[in-house]
Amino acid sequence: MRLPFDPPLEPMLSSAAEALPDGEGWQFEPKWDGFRTLVFRDGEEILLQSRDKRPMNRYFPELITPLSAAIPERCVLDGEVVIAGPGGLDFEALLLRIHPAESRVKLLASQSPASYVAWDLLALGDEDLRAAPLAAARPRLDEALAGAAPPVHLAPAARDLALAEDRFRRFEGAGVDGVMAKRLAEP
Repeated sequence: MRLPFDPPLEPMLSSAAEALPDGEGWQFEPKWDGFRTLVFRDGEEILLQSRDKRPMNRYFPELITPLSAAIPERCVLDGEVVIAGPGGLDFEALLLRIHPAESRVKLLASQSPASYVAWDLLALGDEDLRAAPLAAARPRLDEALAGAAPPVHLAPAARDLALAEDRFRRFEGAGVDGVMAKRLAEP
């Protein structure tokens, strides 16, 4: 791959807090109940990487074609693979995908296809965006995924604390685990 950095990449991890921060300078996003996944794309080559730096393409083959259609030719995204079920996001269905038999994975992919929700753009073309402040990187992500269609999604983001809390209350039982609070001035 010809990207500003090579896979595998250690993803940035969150830490738990008792309450959401108040004041200016924050962006709030849902915390999804899925598998943390980095997507590396260089032309026709796409690599899905797990949180623990393992390749995941074989477990989610149905995402490769939609990602090829939705994301820039050369980029690295951070986000979450999720499966929507009748009651919301279905983490158990994701766990079933980590199966040694390729035939079983293909069957499950057709019965309960996965989606990808992107929340960060780490690289675009030759540009490494990992050190860019969120306030500059998020608009680039919005632009890069402007034409995305399901099963590829852009994570909703809000700078309003009340809106973030309302979204969490409404979607908590449907697969949103919490709210991610990110400083706009930090990477």
